[in-house]
Amino acid sequence: MTLTRSDDHARSTARLGGVRVASVDASRHTMPADRLLRYLEIKVHHAIQRRRWRRIDVVGAYDRSCAVSELEKDDKQFNHERPTAAHSGDSLELRCFPGRDYVHHYGLVVATYLEMTGTRDTEVRVHLPGEATMRRALEQLRLDLSVTELVVVGWGLDAFTDRAGWVSGPGFASKQDRLGGVPVTYLGFAHSIWGDVAGRVVQRLAELGATRVVYVGKVGGLDPAVEPNTTLATGSRSLLGAELVEWRDFFGGTLGDVDGVIEGLHVSSPSILLEDVDWLADQPREASFVDPEIGWMGRAAADADIEFGYLHVISNNLALPFDQDLSNERGADVVARRRRLTGHIRELVAARLSGGSAASPALG
Repeated sequence: MTLTRSDDHARSTARLGGVRVASVDASRHTMPADRLLRYLEIKVHHAIQRRRWRRIDVVGAYDRSCAVSELEKDDKQFNHERPTAAHSGDSLELRCFPGRDYVHHYGLVVATYLEMTGTRDTEVRVHLPGEATMRRALEQLRLDLSVTELVVVGWGLDAFTDRAGWVSGPGFASKQDRLGGVPVTYLGFAHSIWGDVAGRVVQRLAELGATRVVYVGKVGGLDPAVEPNTTLATGSRSLLGAELVEWRDFFGGTLGDVDGVIEGLHVSSPSILLEDVDWLADQPREASFVDPEIGWMGRAAADADIEFGYLHVISNNLALPFDQDLSNERGADVVARRRRLTGHIRELVAARLSGGSAASPALG
């Protein structure tokens, strides 16, 4: 295992102390314990799986110069980067793209993995980034949106366009193309835009001149009748903590009668690890989906007075165990199903842009 030694930034972070993070109770999680452990094994840095550490600090710092996780999905164009690592003696620092939800989530990932694998003597602490750090992290996102009618952000962009013509920036790539007969910009990130980071992405896009943003990704389902990887989710409302966030919907409520699409109330959750059976029981009956980003993005769009829409694959079900969940989403059947669904997403976005019927979308 090759690790970068910690620098002055890491030592000063350790002196600040941070907040200690404890494992969640795996027996109460909505994922069965064996599936939850498999999910954690996919996410946790290889340095943690190979030796014991006295202390692990999780910080908000985008740093690709230190030890990159060997578990990164290098066959993906986007969202393949994971937190990196540096060490000083028997202390390890994990560096995440700066976002409070992401740092907190990754701290829970590490603490729960250690607990489930019997390593209970490691202290895990998170250091939530400040506003200035989080803002600076996205100031490097610079795009010319002067002729763009829509920005499509997220996952599954290979269903929209090929890999030629992308322009790379620090941690992201963009491509100008046409869809539904109009100019669009595709935007993907190498790193995660987990939780509140995604809200700052929309805020930044609005500053750059975007007037319409669509987010393509994955959500967890809260209805036990919905089988994973068979259905799409959309809507124009999200519960963000105690706040009900509403925005001007790009799709304008046109997808409610489309086969294979559910329009419903979304719930924003800062971490999958917090979605246990008690959390599930506390959700309102009308809640249909959960993920970390949509509420933050919708709020940023509403604040900027721009249109926002999401159209996501329902990738797992929190209310009822299915064979397909977040622990096995690299399987061939899951990949094939999601490829078909992202193709359908492209058709529906193109139909909205061209003014055609959502039920019989134009291919653009």
